[in-house]
Amino acid sequence: MNSAHGVLGIALLLMIPLATASSARAASLPADKALAEELIARERASWVAWQGHDASFFAGFLADDHVELGTGGPTDKATVVAGVASGICKVESYSVGDFRFTRLSADAAALIYRAEQKTKCGEAMVSSPVWATSVYALRDGRWQNVLYEQVPVPAKTGEKSSSSHPQR
Repeated sequence: MNSAHGVLGIALLLMIPLATASSARAASLPADKALAEELIARERASWVAWQGHDASFFAGFLADDHVELGTGGPTDKATVVAGVASGICKVESYSVGDFRFTRLSADAAALIYRAEQKTKCGEAMVSSPVWATSVYALRDGRWQNVLYEQVPVPAKTGEKSSSSHPQR
């Protein structure tokens, strides 16, 4: 019987960190909700800027070491800002939604969401719809976008998929 109490005592001791972690997580939820709302608003603003060729928005929105990953491989902040400013891509319409927020650490968070756009870059249509991933880091007191990637949503049977080209 003494052995059973010992096992029970050990099991209870092992559960204390789990209960503490759950309490800490629940306490951080309002802060996470506020951060999620802030980052979603920033992400939506990036689409407005994309449609409006607002390179100055992206110059402040993207981290200096930003990486954008697309079908053509990785690009850096300077390339993204120049591409937005060039006006080569014409965004007729877009919609974003189904946002999913993940707090990665105290100074990092990610958004995953679905985006659809009717955008032509030169003669090529941009892939749509896509799942987009935006990763943010808290640096110098502000949230900066450090990574953006789009993955085409697979076409349903009988549908043609759009060709891939510049993103956002």
